[in-house]
Amino acid sequence: MIFRFAGFELDGPRAELRGPDGAPIKLRPKTFDMLRLLAANPGRVLSKQELMETLWPKVHVSEDSLFQCIREIRTALGDERRQLVKLASGGGYLFTLEVSAVAAGDRPPSAERAAPTAIEQAAPPPPAQTVAPPAPSPGFLLRRYKWAAMAVAGALCGVIGLAFAAPALRPKLLFKATPPVVAVIPIVDAIGDAHGAAMAREVTERLSDGFAKIVNIRVVAPRPVAGRAEAVSAPSVLPDFEVRGELQRGEGAWTLRARMIRTATGEVQSVATASVGVDEPDTQLLQTRLAAGTGYRLARRLNEILEGGQASPTPSGSMGDAKVAIEQAVASIKQTSRERFGMAQAMLKKALADDPDNIDIAVALAALQLRGIQMVWFSPEEAIAAEAQAKATLERALRAKPNSVAVLESYCRFLSATNQFVDSLVTCARILDFDPWNGGALYLIGLGQINLGRLEDALATFQQADRFDTPPVSRWTWLLGVGYANLLLGHPQEAVPWLERSIAITAASGRSHMLLAAAYAQSGRIEQAKAAMQQGLRLRPGTTLLNVSPPTKNASPTFLRAAAPILQAMVAAGLPPQ
Repeated sequence: MIFRFAGFELDGPRAELRGPDGAPIKLRPKTFDMLRLLAANPGRVLSKQELMETLWPKVHVSEDSLFQCIREIRTALGDERRQLVKLASGGGYLFTLEVSAVAAGDRPPSAERAAPTAIEQAAPPPPAQTVAPPAPSPGFLLRRYKWAAMAVAGALCGVIGLAFAAPALRPKLLFKATPPVVAVIPIVDAIGDAHGAAMAREVTERLSDGFAKIVNIRVVAPRPVAGRAEAVSAPSVLPDFEVRGELQRGEGAWTLRARMIRTATGEVQSVATASVGVDEPDTQLLQTRLAAGTGYRLARRLNEILEGGQASPTPSGSMGDAKVAIEQAVASIKQTSRERFGMAQAMLKKALADDPDNIDIAVALAALQLRGIQMVWFSPEEAIAAEAQAKATLERALRAKPNSVAVLESYCRFLSATNQFVDSLVTCARILDFDPWNGGALYLIGLGQINLGRLEDALATFQQADRFDTPPVSRWTWLLGVGYANLLLGHPQEAVPWLERSIAITAASGRSHMLLAAAYAQSGRIEQAKAAMQQGLRLRPGTTLLNVSPPTKNASPTFLRAAAPILQAMVAAGLPPQ
């Protein structure tokens, strides 16, 4: 087929886009395929998932590949204002032009029906011929009227019962609430040059794209007013929240300062700042990290607001004390050491004793104890008790706050720690529905993929977490994940720098040193392998091959086969067999 729109011709057989002057416009093959898909579906929102699964079937690619195709299409069509290929509320893209589809070349008349065009496919089918049914018998009519009367009576009873029950039911159970609207206002270029303006536009688009993935909100993205750099068009609907920001370039870094404002009151709900060094050679990575660094924090705060706030006041009225305890404990979960773990656990237990009904504190304690189970900082008996308590706490929290990012994070960690990998993938993916830039969730997804034998997928997931780099306090985890995935894939030399970077951030995890020892050993660096293993054994005394081997429960044979050479390399580096 040849698709025609706004003077352009998209010629499928020739794989060519021609402009209004008939001259061909060069497009990469994937960009051409995406434009053809959009042109075949005018006026219909194509989700990002649908686009990616169609264009990259069975291949894991980052969304940057999709964004690059969209940018190239807009450039080819002269769509600087992004009105021809629009970002749709809720995610996805909409091709707004009228499209006609014609057959490529002349075809001789044929009694055989030609393949329907995209427009014909969208048209309703012609009405089918019908044959009048025989007249119903009197008995049939009597039975039908009887059943109809019973149905009406039942409906009336339901209405009356609902009327009596209404006061006891929450409004959102009776009426579907309208999702809040978030307006992402174009980032202000505080630099004042063409490069800064281009950067601000790209960061705005990435920020808008991220918020558009959040499933329980609607996103609108007002456009700049032509000729007035400081002004933007009014959003199509009155937003509940606005996201505004300014992009600056200092001597050593690009810095984005963003804030979320409640429109009705003008009150600032959250402020987020992200900086990336100006020496970063990958411009797309720079833009992604600026958007992710601010979007991550704003999305979490929005989630807290929509889930009813964080932490109820304690009996002493000190909600701030509970929040500080939670924040310090969360930091201790990431920056792992036995001493910090002990202090954080004591802090949270005291806070929970002061406020036993505080779900947020209970969830933070459960998450911390799960880290202790994973790091083998509990005795076997203590670990069993902590796991049972964490499960009960998290199930209760999920009933109270089913969409809370903090609760879902802890429950995902619980599923991962207890080797329920399929369920962990589902739960962690749900986190991304409310916080699309969550590197911690991506790390846990990667762990699940590793244990299920999807090693290439895991490597791509860890690398995506590194592209977001949020939150920075978790950076050591996905760096460790990239190194581990490379080891499992048989690439020890590629694993070494990732493991070294992870240990440089958090050196207290003996398992990281042991993995580095295996990478050194497989790379032929025997002396360094032995030194790394000795450091790992100092941090985790009593470790042997028996207790460092991965658990086999629910683990894929592919993963267990890939792990065997790593264990052998650890023994060669000095790990005691038993």
